[in-house]
Amino acid sequence: MKIQINVSIQIQKPNDQVFEAIVNPEQMCQYFISASSGKMEEGAELIWNFPEFNGDVPIRVGKITPNLLVTYYWSINDVEVEVAMELEERADGSTVVRITEKEMENDEAGISWIKGNTEGWANFSACLKAYLEYGINLRKGAFIYRFDKK
Repeated sequence: MKIQINVSIQIQKPNDQVFEAIVNPEQMCQYFISASSGKMEEGAELIWNFPEFNGDVPIRVGKITPNLLVTYYWSINDVEVEVAMELEERADGSTVVRITEKEMENDEAGISWIKGNTEGWANFSACLKAYLEYGINLRKGAFIYRFDKK
């Protein structure tokens, strides 16, 4: 049996604003990554950097449906996995963001992945909401402790 990650959050902004915050590297650098080699567009191959990790993270953008869907692929332990972000506009003008990362084997490596990346996607969701609703970067300084030599 394969396992996958599913997280979701409701953001009090319309889906076009949420979509732009996901695909536009200038915005994404305000809450998630520290650098990107370009905008998320279908077929693009990008490099992301994260403030708390060393090294480049290659991204291969899959399907993009403006204001509704963003998919991309990245490598986890030498396994390419798909991340899908679905945007559902609500009647009140807010947007539900559903993120699925799939899939890995239900073994020790897969369980380690699901624990770590579920935490990561919950963090991403909270950071995206804080950025869009309040204009703050929750991630800034959040992981400095990982580099401290007590």
